[in-house]
Amino acid sequence: MVDFKAIETFLWVVTLGSFRRAAQKLNTTQPAISQRIAQLEGDLGVKLLQRDRRATVPTPSGRQMMMYAERLIGLRSEMLSVVRDRSATSGVLRLGVSETIVHTWLSRLVEAVNSAYPNLSLEIEVDITPNLRARLLAQEIDLAFLLGPLSAPKIRNRVLCDYPNAFVASPSLGLGKGRKTVHELAQFPMITFPRKTQPYEIVRSLFNRPDLPSIRLHASASLATVIRMAIDGIGIAVIPTAIVEEELASGRLQLLDTDVKIPDLTFSASWLSSPDTLAVELVAELAVQLAQRDEARAA
Repeated sequence: MVDFKAIETFLWVVTLGSFRRAAQKLNTTQPAISQRIAQLEGDLGVKLLQRDRRATVPTPSGRQMMMYAERLIGLRSEMLSVVRDRSATSGVLRLGVSETIVHTWLSRLVEAVNSAYPNLSLEIEVDITPNLRARLLAQEIDLAFLLGPLSAPKIRNRVLCDYPNAFVASPSLGLGKGRKTVHELAQFPMITFPRKTQPYEIVRSLFNRPDLPSIRLHASASLATVIRMAIDGIGIAVIPTAIVEEELASGRLQLLDTDVKIPDLTFSASWLSSPDTLAVELVAELAVQLAQRDEARAA
């Protein structure tokens, strides 16, 4: 009899293109993956996969098998979503997160997941959006909370929230009174997100003008560092106000009144569509609820 676990293993080997990645996805070893595939090929009496140095690809029989494997795994996921007690959802979900989310509601999400799905573990990695997008497409993470929505084949998105961006600075810079023009702001260094991110490019384009002095732009992948530099009066920070609420309330930072318009940052939950995404979709739904509640509270 054909083993269902072997069919699932075959699907992930083809989807991910390697035995190693399939082993990581299924939380097992490469020898176990090889054994399952050999068992499946033995049961069916055909060669399903062709391996070379670059990738593992399905044979003609393997391509036929893939169509049925996707349908079988999809039906299992549909059945579980309808019949199963969702609190019994188990396994490991690899979550990639932008640091803005870390500074706002990520801890509450982890608590909600622990409560709703006690058998589901999260492996959380914090990175900038371009890196998270690359890792998601390479299927090194299962779900990403990042600047989006993403546009790519098989990507599914749920909008999480919009965070207003603003200019904030230490009171020691003496910028708290009156509306500041772009020329007045340009006299100070700017501090923001790292290179290759949307906020960095927005700031660079705003101040990259011939009528302004050359921009002095300090960038960091650590928002804690950005906030610390702003508090220390090194320059003006351009960051979402949601992550500096305490600093603004305590007076360590102040919100600057300016005629310079900065677009809001839109964050999305993004994942790759596949036949087996129940856990991903459940966590994404929790994240949407938390993020929208957080956004409504701040409004």
